Amino acid sequence: MEPLLPTTKHRRGRRTPRQERALANPGPALLSRESLAEVMAGDRPIVLDIGFGTGETVVAMAQDDPDTLIVGVDMHTPGIGDLLATVDELDLANVRVVEADVRLILDVIPPGRLTGVRTFFPDPWPKKRHHRRRLVTSDLAHALADRTRVTGFWHLATDWAEYADQMDEVVGGCARWVGGRITRPAARPVTRYERRGMAAGRESTDLLFERIAG
Repeated sequence: MEPLLPTTKHRRGRRTPRQERALANPGPALLSRESLAEVMAGDRPIVLDIGFGTGETVVAMAQDDPDTLIVGVDMHTPGIGDLLATVDELDLANVRVVEADVRLILDVIPPGRLTGVRTFFPDPWPKKRHHRRRLVTSDLAHALADRTRVTGFWHLATDWAEYADQMDEVVGGCARWVGGRITRPAARPVTRYERRGMAAGRESTDLLFERIAG
């Protein structure tokens, strides 16, 4: 399948045979730009999962909420292969996958279409000179507010304290989001990445914002 956005710099990485098989035969779970637009034109509740890693959280939450369609967006090809393989193995009908930088596919999402957004453990880019590469910015907060319905949510998590502060500041600084730090919900699975952070002594911070009118 052709990449959704050829101009996007994808993170290829080494792939296992299982990932290769899933990528070669993704079935309907892997969306093109056109099929993403078709999905967005429907009326089913949709949660956008940005940067899903190996897809552990997407799978667990899809199983817990079969009536909601989860659209996972990522650029890491091995992780996409992992998620596609698991979707096929478990026959998950409520998961779709997009290989792209989320900022380049937002134009396909109609205003107010999303029920919610999840962004768990995005790359923290810890060096100060790299902070400009971080995903969670004021521009993204406003763009997602445009595409999330009133009463919808944006749930974020990070194990970098300074990034948590930035998330709180930039999302909270958008007048259409209200919320902030919360106790980690029991429903959010602990991912492989998070476990590595815990082993290194890093504590996770969850933030939850609600989309309000305005």
